[in-house]
Amino acid sequence: MDRFRKPLLYLLSLNLCFVGFLHLITPDFFVAIIPKGLPNPEWLNVISGLAEIVLGVYLLEPRTRVYAAWGVIALVIAVFPANVNMMLENIGPDGPGTGSPVVNWVRLPFQIVFGLWAYMFTKDPAEVG
Repeated sequence: MDRFRKPLLYLLSLNLCFVGFLHLITPDFFVAIIPKGLPNPEWLNVISGLAEIVLGVYLLEPRTRVYAAWGVIALVIAVFPANVNMMLENIGPDGPGTGSPVVNWVRLPFQIVFGLWAYMFTKDPAEVG
């Protein structure tokens, strides 16, 4: 498992940064999945996108890696309601009702995997390099 830790770290960081930038360049999709009733969905989208980018970068620095990993876990928990909403409303690229039910149902448990993936890096950063 040790030989996979560094590639998994880079993959997690790249994924976070990529999705974070998607929040900023294609906000309509991400705003659509934010549950109704939450204030300022446009700002919530920008904040979560920037958080993903910052956490993705901070994962690469050993001095901030543990904090960033915990931040990723907190972010996964914070955005979980949006992912549940996406599944329940079958939200796809063109709004509610346009998504693939299979993709939306598979995507939800993957969020848990994503949190566990980040948890791998909450330990001693020297182990990863």
